[in-house]
Amino acid sequence: MNTKYSDLINQTYYFPQEEFTLNKDHLLFHNIDLMKLVEQYGTPLKFTYLPQISNNISKAKSWFRKSMEKNKYEAKYYYCYCTKSSHFEYIMNEAFKNNIHIETSSAFDINIVENLMEKGKINKSTYVICNGFKRDQYIENIARLINNGHKNTIPIIDNFEELDLLQGQIKNKFKIGIRIAAEEEPKFEFYTSRLGIGYRNIVPFYKKEIKENKKLELKMLHFFINTGINDNAYYWNELVKCIKVYVALKKECPTLDGLNIGGGFPIKNSLAFEYDYQYMIDEIINQIKIACDEAEVDVPNIFTEFGSFTVGESGGAIYQVLYQKQQNDREKWNMIDSSFITTLPDTWAINKRFIMLAVNRWNDTYERVLLGGMTCDSDDYYNSEQNMNAIYLPKYNKEKPLYIGFFNTGAYQETIGGYGGLHHCLIPQPKHILIDRDENGILATEVFSEQQTSQDVLKILGYDRK
Repeated sequence: MNTKYSDLINQTYYFPQEEFTLNKDHLLFHNIDLMKLVEQYGTPLKFTYLPQISNNISKAKSWFRKSMEKNKYEAKYYYCYCTKSSHFEYIMNEAFKNNIHIETSSAFDINIVENLMEKGKINKSTYVICNGFKRDQYIENIARLINNGHKNTIPIIDNFEELDLLQGQIKNKFKIGIRIAAEEEPKFEFYTSRLGIGYRNIVPFYKKEIKENKKLELKMLHFFINTGINDNAYYWNELVKCIKVYVALKKECPTLDGLNIGGGFPIKNSLAFEYDYQYMIDEIINQIKIACDEAEVDVPNIFTEFGSFTVGESGGAIYQVLYQKQQNDREKWNMIDSSFITTLPDTWAINKRFIMLAVNRWNDTYERVLLGGMTCDSDDYYNSEQNMNAIYLPKYNKEKPLYIGFFNTGAYQETIGGYGGLHHCLIPQPKHILIDRDENGILATEVFSEQQTSQDVLKILGYDRK
């Protein structure tokens, strides 16, 4: 009978896959022996595989290049990294090896931009797209960047008041963009995004506030769908409305030459994940070109702001199953050596699912279980995989430690979880390592941060104040 964990995975999914393979009875991730990481660093363990960041950037650039060639689309493509997905320096250093641009969302982002400039990671030609709701400090920082000569900084106007605030602090002529307030998906709790300016108000706003203003140069229309770039009627309907606004605005504004289609490329959340990136890009580019050709206006340069797509698939977490609790006749709880609420907060906050696989013991028989975290919170659990309402893992055996991995966790989890700070029930932040390869493909690892100690936590809580 096919009762091994490896049998279950092979029967349920196409396996092995590009990033997941087996070495005897344990898992390899991008040919990295995860059990060797466990043996060297212990658990709980977070890791970032840096080369995957560059891999995904290169893929996206290639898809857009092919699509523009196919559609005879005579404009440029600019890949921007959405910093809010992960602000860490090691992420930025890897991403900006690839001649990309940057999108910011708050005041301190500008300080990071200035630091990257000082270190030569980005330069005067790098576009800095400033999104988000802007108040004093953010306005001041944007103005400082522009006043210091970075002319490719483009603040995206989110509301009518921001224009006056920016003009009050920026000395000379500067570039701007306008964000469209897209309509939300029909099942959403409200109708229109809180961000941006309504479709119908954009052209009148331009005519009234920007057209005759010699200090302003409108360069970009910004469009973002909260649910991401998906092949469904809702997305295509919103995109068509956006293109219509671009065409109408372009006829009024000759300087407008950029369309920012935001972020939202999905990443792999299951071994059964399917998404045709090239098809989606082809269709987006094709629709923009058809509309512009029919209206006899030039096609815009395309900007994207990929965050999760840039960093998500680089991250992972490994835990040990410490103990199994049989709570009734059908529920077995495998207790891990960390907390889902603190280390993978999206599993708790928005019921997000990541790829979850056993790291070792693939040749053992399997059982259905629930996964519980270490906190005393009833919500600290993980109870199903993306494509099945269950979790199956090799049978618990206290004599044979079981390790499990969560993959493609690289976006948002560290900052939402409060990196370096206090965590629920004072569960310590895990050790975090960085994994890289040199030009010869040789693997190298280093500790980015050690696991939190009691002294770290007591200091934050104020117990060592003099």
